[in-house]
Amino acid sequence: MTWFKNWFGTRYYALLYGHRNEGDARVWVDAILGEWHLPKGSSILDLACGRGRHARWLSEAGMDVTGVDISEASILEARNLVPSAEFHVHDMRVPFAQERFDAACCLFTSLGYFDRPEDDRAVFLAVADALKPNGRFVIDFMNTHRVLTELVPVETVQAGGLEFHVSRALVDGVIVKQVSVVDDNVRHCFEERVRAITPEQLVAMAHEAGFRLDGHTDGPELSPFDPARSSRSVLWLRKSGK
Repeated sequence: MTWFKNWFGTRYYALLYGHRNEGDARVWVDAILGEWHLPKGSSILDLACGRGRHARWLSEAGMDVTGVDISEASILEARNLVPSAEFHVHDMRVPFAQERFDAACCLFTSLGYFDRPEDDRAVFLAVADALKPNGRFVIDFMNTHRVLTELVPVETVQAGGLEFHVSRALVDGVIVKQVSVVDDNVRHCFEERVRAITPEQLVAMAHEAGFRLDGHTDGPELSPFDPARSSRSVLWLRKSGK
């Protein structure tokens, strides 16, 4: 079983990334809706939707939301959190629909988990299939240039009354994060593996899949992307029309 199936649905993942909270999700949704001016009732595909943080605010804004995620546990939580939305356990590399959605989003570095670059290209192609002509797509990824420059090899994080030990290293073009935590005298160990895809490589994948780049920003603040300073690399894309 791949690492992300073992990790994302756990309570430890939720604790470690608890700073990615509802307020953070609301900021993202406000930025997306403000940038795109989508009318109410627009259909949005939320890729790697997790527990439904973004789907909740999109739905409350009147959007017709469909979320997909490979974690069954996350989808169960999302269905409870956002009963007004539609959720599916689904691998985003696999086509989900044909010209059904007005827009799609993929937030919080949800690419690069796979062993082959072809798998990430498959995600772009699947999104292009799912979008209507001229449909919008926003993808939020880490700024790999800055991450590699400032990579923290070892740190300890306190969260939820537990102490997480985290180590990071670049191994054959993959950022490998090892996470361990002792809970009730039992040690739990997890691993994250994210390929160090550069912003330039992401743009190239988008163009290959038939998208054009409308904008490139640093996070939901929509400030222009700076390779040396930006913490995030956010691509605002549009599918070519017929």
